[in-house]
Amino acid sequence: MKLLKGNIIHAPTLEKLETIENGALLLEDDGTIREVLHAAPQDFDGRVYDCSGQLIMQSFADMHLHAPQFPNVGMGMDLPLLDWLKTYTFPVEAKFADLDYARHIYRRLAHDLIANGTTRVCMFSSLHTDATLVLMEELENAGVTGFVGKVNMDRNGGENLEETTEESIRETRRWLEGCRRFRFVRPIITPRFTPACTDELMTALGKIAAEQNLCVQSHLSENLDEIAWVRSLHPDCAQYWESYDKFGLWKSHTVMAHCIHSDERERTAIREAGVVVAHCPDSNINLCSGIAPVREMLNEGIHVTLGTDIAAGSSLAGSRMVTMSIQASKVRSFTDPAHPAFLTVPEAYYLGTTSGHRYFGAGSGFTPGDRLHAVVVDDRSFTETPWALSLPERLERALYTMNAANITAVWSEGRLVHTHEAKSVREHRTRIVARGAK
Repeated sequence: MKLLKGNIIHAPTLEKLETIENGALLLEDDGTIREVLHAAPQDFDGRVYDCSGQLIMQSFADMHLHAPQFPNVGMGMDLPLLDWLKTYTFPVEAKFADLDYARHIYRRLAHDLIANGTTRVCMFSSLHTDATLVLMEELENAGVTGFVGKVNMDRNGGENLEETTEESIRETRRWLEGCRRFRFVRPIITPRFTPACTDELMTALGKIAAEQNLCVQSHLSENLDEIAWVRSLHPDCAQYWESYDKFGLWKSHTVMAHCIHSDERERTAIREAGVVVAHCPDSNINLCSGIAPVREMLNEGIHVTLGTDIAAGSSLAGSRMVTMSIQASKVRSFTDPAHPAFLTVPEAYYLGTTSGHRYFGAGSGFTPGDRLHAVVVDDRSFTETPWALSLPERLERALYTMNAANITAVWSEGRLVHTHEAKSVREHRTRIVARGAK
């Protein structure tokens, strides 16, 4: 048995934030949560991870990001989506045909995800089979878990970033065979978006997903020009979502990024099918795509999660993903009085943690029976306030001001995968202390 001591903050539901001052998580030897305790037992003789005074938070789940775009973070932020893709994104993705380059970039990406407290992902790779397998290997080695997809793209990709239809299908099957060696990183079928895939390819991907019981991820209603493009390619489809549905790609556990311009009818289709929305506020604002109707989606019972969407998003930090969702909802709220209330901090924290973790089969918050996914934040180096802060206030301040240097430990699948010493303003050195290694 093991014990993790500190101030516990988790969000079992959208409406409920639970905090325990000086609490503890009792863990099985494999890192499975056995019990959430309101006080650490005095006579515990197992291994103790003493994070007293620090915040034990849920780790982040990034439900939409593009691994090969990592080198482009912060580039082309003044361009709309389709121009940005052609100018920056497609050229850098073509570089991942080089496996040495791919391994160098993906190793750093995996490290930076963990260092920023993200332990679960739903991620796009490029169309390169071998580079995608390298990505999955680097993620698993670093402790990142989740889904990774080899991108399928047999049209509208430009030079060096298209496969033939036959090649795309063949390489997808080869990639799926290569995925069998991974334990914590699993494959997900990934048509880039409707304009990038011919009907023949979409049909084949739908069949592969059904044959092997695989989840699907793609993009939906991100940009008005994109929606018009889909309409011209599929005049038989009244709405964008139908261009996935007719090929068997619209189903429970399909993850659709953005859904900014999804009207009530499209949102009904999302809810009824059990499709999961990955809301990416940083990206949506950077590319002037719009602001998704998140409050409406939540009120309608849609499963909403958050994504950084790098490199259209400008940061890997899960904390920024959370706070950007609040800021975007405020802009949507005050620009039109008809829009519902903006997101609160506990709600956004839930979306960036529990809601994403649920996609991977986790329970609500720190749930007994789940493997621990947690991040420990030392907020004692933040500017001192003239009064004592409550744990909800400390959570809010941490989400808005923390960076990787404030994260002292990360657990993924019950394993301690990252530690980092931190200094407070008073030069008091803090560290994770493991004693009684029994």
